[in-house]
Amino acid sequence: MLLAIDCGNTNTVFSLWDGTEFLCTLRTSTHHSRTADAYFTWFTTLISHYGITPDITDVIISSTVPRVVWNLRVFCDTFFGCRPLVVGKPDCLLPVKPRVDPGTAVGSDRLANAAGAYARHGGDVMVIDFGTATNIDVVAHDGAYVGGVIAPGVNLSLEALHQGAAALPHVDIGQPEKVIGTNTVACIQSGIFWGYVGLIQGLITRVRAEYGTSMKVIGTGGLAPLFAQGENLFDKIEGDLTMHGLTVISDYNKKKRSI
Repeated sequence: MLLAIDCGNTNTVFSLWDGTEFLCTLRTSTHHSRTADAYFTWFTTLISHYGITPDITDVIISSTVPRVVWNLRVFCDTFFGCRPLVVGKPDCLLPVKPRVDPGTAVGSDRLANAAGAYARHGGDVMVIDFGTATNIDVVAHDGAYVGGVIAPGVNLSLEALHQGAAALPHVDIGQPEKVIGTNTVACIQSGIFWGYVGLIQGLITRVRAEYGTSMKVIGTGGLAPLFAQGENLFDKIEGDLTMHGLTVISDYNKKKRSI
């Protein structure tokens, strides 16, 4: 059984993969100070809720927060007796190497998105991932990550607006009833929601024009379903795309090691 771990700036996600499906997905906040013992206590407590007795033989980690990887390594080694594969490290092979500027370090989540999108949809596809940052990942015809876009995330923008303007309250993101707000909260919601719809629409148009090929657009991340309500932005929404990409990379490495 494979344990896939995706550690982002805000949340860390654990998913159990039995080779055909995800048995469960667990989510916790990301803290670099969390110890291996704390991970194990949290993990085993929640996993028991699903009635699963996991027989974990392999672990793969994607992390955009380097400081947490050490404790995750200790967690895997101590409690499952296996050395995790870490996306982005030299010993973790990719199905297709990214084609970017020399010396560029591509985020492991973006590499996983590329692998997952190619496995499910083939090439010439872009992935829009709503996380702490809003990323667009461009996947070529052969499955290579070839670049993309990084924009401030929705919640990050809301928090910056609240902190930078003393008179403006913190609001929850949602689709407003009208574009023209008639109170402060509605005005902020409209600016964030429709502003991001415009941002995504504009970037999709420009990426397609520059790439020169019609591209399928896949939405992922927690806020993708919300923004799908505003306009016809995505061809499909896949909440588990990053985790699926991790299973693809793990399987590729197992096959390479067996040769």
